[in-house]
Amino acid sequence: MTGLVLAAGASVRLGEAKQLLPYRGRTLLDATLDLARSCGFDQLLVTLGGAADRVRERVDLTGVQVVENADFSSGCGSSISTAVRLVDPRADALVLLLGDQPGVRAADVRRVAAARTALAVCRYADGLGHPFRFGREVLPELRDLHGDKAVWKLLHSGRHPVTEVSAAGPVPIDVDTRADYARLLAGEAR
Repeated sequence: MTGLVLAAGASVRLGEAKQLLPYRGRTLLDATLDLARSCGFDQLLVTLGGAADRVRERVDLTGVQVVENADFSSGCGSSISTAVRLVDPRADALVLLLGDQPGVRAADVRRVAAARTALAVCRYADGLGHPFRFGREVLPELRDLHGDKAVWKLLHSGRHPVTEVSAAGPVPIDVDTRADYARLLAGEAR
């Protein structure tokens, strides 16, 4: 099983590299990578883009394979299509996590990873949210993704069976704005 943490964005709405925002004595990306490491992936990838040099200097990337996405400004689809080419050929699936969403619980990641359909996603109290699981049979389609909502379009395309894995509470905060970050720091990770 391969885990992929998306952290290549330019943080346009926030105005600074959100991967490096202080969070619990480290950085936001450190917290998400710690979560990903705790999930027992056989391979762990992280995509970097806009702030790659600064992230390499400040974030603990131990045990993580860094994937540089030169086309990061075109949306997360480009990060996924770049990274999927490096997925271990023995991996039965790819689990997708957002680098700016440290409130996801490892138990939810493991339950999504254990799904046996082509696609799986968490069903929170207020809707669907990351993490996503893509079975081996879907990986070729990930090579052609474009834009920010590409995985959602694939999920809702009806081309593949989808398992919705129940997860307690609301969708965890995805830090895109100052208000999101303030809510996260105030303890509203979920």
